[in-house]
Amino acid sequence: MAIMDVLGAAHDDFDSVVGLTRELIALPSRGGVDPYEPVLDAVRDWLRARGLSATVLTDDTGEPVGLTCAIQGARPGPRWVLDACLDTAPFGDEAAWTHPPASAIVHNGWLYGRGSADSKSGVAIFCHIAVRLAAMADRLRGSVELLFDVDEHTGRFGGAKRYFQGDFAGVIIGYPGLDKLVVGGRGVYRAKLDVHGTSSHSGGSSVTPSAIEKAARLVRALSTVDFPDGGPEFPLPGKLTVTAISGGHGFSVTPDLCALNVDIRTTPTFDAQQAEDVLRRTVAAVDADWPGTRPTHIEVDTCWPAYALAADSPLREAMLGAARQFGLAVDPKIAGPSNIGNYLAGLGIPATAGFGVTYVGLHGADERIKLDTIPIVQAVHHAAVLTLLGVPVLW
Repeated sequence: MAIMDVLGAAHDDFDSVVGLTRELIALPSRGGVDPYEPVLDAVRDWLRARGLSATVLTDDTGEPVGLTCAIQGARPGPRWVLDACLDTAPFGDEAAWTHPPASAIVHNGWLYGRGSADSKSGVAIFCHIAVRLAAMADRLRGSVELLFDVDEHTGRFGGAKRYFQGDFAGVIIGYPGLDKLVVGGRGVYRAKLDVHGTSSHSGGSSVTPSAIEKAARLVRALSTVDFPDGGPEFPLPGKLTVTAISGGHGFSVTPDLCALNVDIRTTPTFDAQQAEDVLRRTVAAVDADWPGTRPTHIEVDTCWPAYALAADSPLREAMLGAARQFGLAVDPKIAGPSNIGNYLAGLGIPATAGFGVTYVGLHGADERIKLDTIPIVQAVHHAAVLTLLGVPVLW
């Protein structure tokens, strides 16, 4: 298949990709808010109508967490995954939207709607690539599999956790953004802290240690933590943020409990163990200054490693190489925020993220995508996957 055929195929699919994206936007699938069955059924029915079998993944309670579909090549080889999420962020203030968030309105070359960018357009593009690959399965070495998670925006990643068991060669994650390809990211170490004081009547003659005041002292201490550079191949340092604080009731009680959420971003030179050590040392120092109070309790919530794909990674080079051949200057980027690639790194599975459609308003009002960027995104992904599946692509 020549490169012009790949791009030509994407242009031929354009109206269908837009139509499927609009259909999915019109089915609200906000994480933890809407039922997921309608949007999952829509994708499953679309694939089945084109001869592809799709399976809905469920968790231990029977609730849907994702959808999968596999295209198996005739020759043995590695398993590659095209991954995108079907659940979305909340709508936010609907009055702030120019067009209703589930309207899927097209205006001046932009498609509006929640999930248009993250990541229902990615789902639609990947579905069309899968159909084209299925038509030439006799030439493929290995398999390409679709995974569409509906438990991503909840932060639970239930679909991914259910699905990624076994050997996978790599994952291409369909996040939006035409100018970069994420090939690594800071890891994340998240912990919940219960900071203890001693309760009493706030108007009483005796003074007891307030958990809120102690927590405030701990927050100040955490803000002074220094982090090393990420290293020569990792341009970002570590970072610590207190992201939530709660404690106390009413006006008349000195609180004996204050809860903190602490988010630490890790790097190859500052890993999860070092993050935990810093947190425990800082907590112990503050506890020592507050005798008579119970020690602060630390509960680890999430721990995903930092990662960076090597320059010669087949996955990285397939994506960047395809983009270069289309004349695109796509920067490989180490991301500050974590993504599902960090979870996969913990399983030893390489992943890229991004190189998707141009967008505005991700997770905000008037989320929208630039429609004329769809074909080039599809063509690059299509060409990259063909390369990974052992099909020579004539540049």
